[in-house]
Amino acid sequence: MKMDEIKELNKEEVEMRLTDATEELYNLRFQHAMHQLDNPIRIREVRKDIARLMTVLHEYQLGVRSDKTTAVSDK
Repeated sequence: MKMDEIKELNKEEVEMRLTDATEELYNLRFQHAMHQLDNPIRIREVRKDIARLMTVLHEYQLGVRSDKTTAVSDK
């Protein structure tokens, strides 16, 4: 997932994607421990996606980024 794609999401969608990515990372680590993981590079990709999602959530908390759903409903 690219940062451009993440920036287009609202706060709820980012939180939902973060939850999904965290679950996926858990499953990938479990598969890796059982020697059933076909693509170990996927672990690195998911970790970077989690970091990107957490960065955007932190921007929401700091007020740097505003929620698009509220901006659209105000018009």
